[in-house]
Amino acid sequence: MAEPDITLSHASTAEEAVNAWLSYLTDIRDQSIYTTTNYAHDVRVFIAFLGNYRGQAITVADFNALDMTEARAWLADLAAKDIGAASRARAISALRSFYKWLTKQKLVQNAILQTLRSPKKPQRTPHPLTAHQVDDFMDNAQVVRPDWVGARDRALFMLLYGCGLRISEALSLNGDDWRAIQSGQLNVTGKGRKQRVVPVLEQIKAELQTYIKACPFEMQCDEAIFRGEKGGRLNPGVAERAMRSIRKQYLLPDYATPHALRHSFASHLLNSGADLRSIQELLGHASLSTTQHYTKVDEESLLAVFEKTHPRAKVK
Repeated sequence: MAEPDITLSHASTAEEAVNAWLSYLTDIRDQSIYTTTNYAHDVRVFIAFLGNYRGQAITVADFNALDMTEARAWLADLAAKDIGAASRARAISALRSFYKWLTKQKLVQNAILQTLRSPKKPQRTPHPLTAHQVDDFMDNAQVVRPDWVGARDRALFMLLYGCGLRISEALSLNGDDWRAIQSGQLNVTGKGRKQRVVPVLEQIKAELQTYIKACPFEMQCDEAIFRGEKGGRLNPGVAERAMRSIRKQYLLPDYATPHALRHSFASHLLNSGADLRSIQELLGHASLSTTQHYTKVDEESLLAVFEKTHPRAKVK
């Protein structure tokens, strides 16, 4: 697709520039709605900060004058508001993307952001649920809401656990993906538009079929499989709230989130003897080092069992 004509100038407002950039990300780069939404938020927060810092409305021309003091002050402001290192790193990435696009439009020539050091992201060890906890969770998923919404939540959570999907990947599925699911193989578009194929178990197909039959909205090829109560595409925040409700009622740990089901998928495969390369392919990880985080979880679980059961472990 050819890029649209850009009518921006140095006098254009910052919001006009942001809107044109977002159209480029969506229409030309085919970025996911989740990436675009997050990037838009990050850049608009930066523009609001810069406007307050300079005491004036920001135009395109003002982006050229950004200096290191202002860039560091912006990051310090985010940190003071308890924005975590990962979110600050994403904000820098969003701003770099915005500036790269402005440079491509010959509106900005400023390399400050390329020399700005991103905050180091803390290494997070995944927190999978036990197989027993997953069973409890799935058994009770429809008890909280015994209507079609409960069937939807159960089907969604089964899909996340059974296929190792990210919540964004599951919620982006449309009616035309249903045929692939029925065939037992689902084509998933993950981060960076990377494609992968994951097998779909019979139990998951059955749960999805139950939900689709109960759903009051007709299945359309270009419409979402998972619908909100008004018929639109299900918002991830709604799915997360549903999981929190189940978690509280059945005393599951705080880390029982939709993403924990993906962690559980990987950890349980590893515990059952699957090799890391296969798990990497199923999860859609670009790097094997990301998948290797699950070996640490497996080692920690093994050590806990060893210390609890070995006779000499209790000798002081």
